[in-house]
Amino acid sequence: MEPQRSPLAEVKGNVQPKVPPPPAPSRLPLSGSRLKRGPEPMESASEPAKKRTRGLGTAPQTDTSRPRAPRLSTAPQRHSQAAEAQTKHSSLFRLSSPCIHFSSPRAAAQRFPRKTGPFPPAPAPKNQKPVPTVPAQKPAASAAPAAGGKKPGKRPAWDLKGQLCDVRAELQCCREKTQTLDRENQQLRDQLQEAQQQAQALGAERCSLEGELARVQAQAEQGQRELGSLRARVLELEERLGMQEGLVHMLQREQLELQEERRTLATRLEEQERRLQASEAALSHSQAEAESLRQETVAQAALLAERGDRLHGLEMERRRLHNQLQELKGNIRVFCRVRPVLAGEPTPPPGFLLFPPGPGGPSDLPTRLSLSRSDDRRATLTGAPAPPTRHDFSFDRVFPPKSGQDEVFEEIAMLVQSALDGYPVCIFAYGQTGSGKTFTMEGGPEGDPQLEGLIPRALRHLFSVAEEMSSQGWTYSFVASYVEIYNETVRDLLATGSRKGQGGECEIRRAGPESEELTVTNARYVPVSCEREVRALLRLAHQNRAVARTAYNERSSRSHSVFQLQISGEHAARGLQCGAPLNLVDLAGSERLDPSLALGPGERDRLRETQAINSSLSTLGLVIMALSNKEPHVPYRNSKLTYLLQNSLGGSAKMLMFVNISPLEENVSESLNSLRFASKVNQCVIGTAQANKR
Repeated sequence: MEPQRSPLAEVKGNVQPKVPPPPAPSRLPLSGSRLKRGPEPMESASEPAKKRTRGLGTAPQTDTSRPRAPRLSTAPQRHSQAAEAQTKHSSLFRLSSPCIHFSSPRAAAQRFPRKTGPFPPAPAPKNQKPVPTVPAQKPAASAAPAAGGKKPGKRPAWDLKGQLCDVRAELQCCREKTQTLDRENQQLRDQLQEAQQQAQALGAERCSLEGELARVQAQAEQGQRELGSLRARVLELEERLGMQEGLVHMLQREQLELQEERRTLATRLEEQERRLQASEAALSHSQAEAESLRQETVAQAALLAERGDRLHGLEMERRRLHNQLQELKGNIRVFCRVRPVLAGEPTPPPGFLLFPPGPGGPSDLPTRLSLSRSDDRRATLTGAPAPPTRHDFSFDRVFPPKSGQDEVFEEIAMLVQSALDGYPVCIFAYGQTGSGKTFTMEGGPEGDPQLEGLIPRALRHLFSVAEEMSSQGWTYSFVASYVEIYNETVRDLLATGSRKGQGGECEIRRAGPESEELTVTNARYVPVSCEREVRALLRLAHQNRAVARTAYNERSSRSHSVFQLQISGEHAARGLQCGAPLNLVDLAGSERLDPSLALGPGERDRLRETQAINSSLSTLGLVIMALSNKEPHVPYRNSKLTYLLQNSLGGSAKMLMFVNISPLEENVSESLNSLRFASKVNQCVIGTAQANKR
């Protein structure tokens, strides 16, 4: 089978012209002058044109090289060759002298042979007649060179007519040659156009074949990829087949093992069936026992409900009796506490402070206090110093200097329990600067449980009792706040970050239009549930509280601090709710102003602070007196302290005041003032307290 030949190679083979032999040059006599003539049409551009000279008796000879066949590789080359040939042919008519050597028509035909091959004849354009092909004529006998290489005879100079005839003949020959060349040029143009059309057709065919070849190549590549994937798939399937065969062998082994296990299980099943029958018999017996137990459970549940009701009744009775006990002790009670002498302080003289025993003897709790005061200004007629004046005071309880924090809290634990039962409770610490008020309320340095004050001990007690009450269906929540009243301005002691120092923005407002509950705007209300949270709040409040150096203490509290704990209790099963506040107040120092004090810049600030403190303490005494006297108007609003605590000072509240005094003789004047104020409060009686229940 012969290999298929590409159409482009076939076209190139057909278009390639055959190179004819070089034609013989023709000689024409030229008269007079010499003309330079360019190279013959279709000559190679690389061969330089030879100069032709012409004399009077000789004819110039033109050496023509063998013309190269035009290459039809690209269309622009064919166009340029045709244009060059046309230009060279048209230059023949511009020659002024007819004596120019031209190639014979046969030579021109040999230079541009007609294409033979598979090319079809070029179609003639519409409305144009085909040009008849004129055969090339031989040149005249006079123009042909003589045989044997001899030149023709020259006419004499007088034979002008003959010369004219020769010139006319030669001119006629040149015209014929021109016509022949024009026809050949037209034929070459037609052939060129036909070749261009064939080249365009072949180019289009080549493009289509190249596209088809690319498509076939893409299909072949895709087939190769598919073949590769199929091979990989075959390998994968072979692997899987091997794995499946191994799995089949393994399953067969497992099947044998399972069959053996099945036999074993069948044996065990028979045994279990026998045991099941025995268990069913035992189950029937157990069901009978369970039914009897269920009946007992129902009876126990009824008994438990009955006992729950009874326990609830007992709890209510306990609260009533507890309240009666507190009322018998007094809704306003005053305790006196004398702090111990600190290191570096002078020891008081004997008999300065005495604690007489109670009616029952030394076993009774001390309730009285005697304070001796000697006045150097008083003297007898004989000049001897006057005997010291003794002042006796009686309170609900007196704590000597050796009394510990646990002993103090044990006396007020039942009062704190009343706050959990729904009664408002307020506990004050009153006294001069340095008498131990802050130590009584907050305690000493952290880390020593024996020095804890009333606030952490009270909250620990409340959390413990609330946990015990949860078994009876009660749930309690606690929300704490800590504020101070400094120069009649309320400040939040729990403020952190950018809110510090903005106490002036805190105001006392009612919670609602018809509510009696008071709240402090812009103050933090923190839910607490354990002692650790309470200790963190106390540390923060201690850092933010306003203190200053005074004549009695290096670090004296110059404001009233109020720790409020809002207690809310609920018994969901019985639909009971109770709520009450617990207020633990550390009052500022109650010392009087010294009229002889020289007032500097710092002393003026202390003066304003002392005036504000004494004014609020006086208002507190007036409020307690008005409540005791059942006056129609109670001046709560005369002080921010009494206005904030008005719900814990009324007839349904329980109030306790600790009057703290110093054991030093130099503070006897302020101690007497504090004891006299506490005695007035102790004489007040407020009506029966009522629980805040809903």
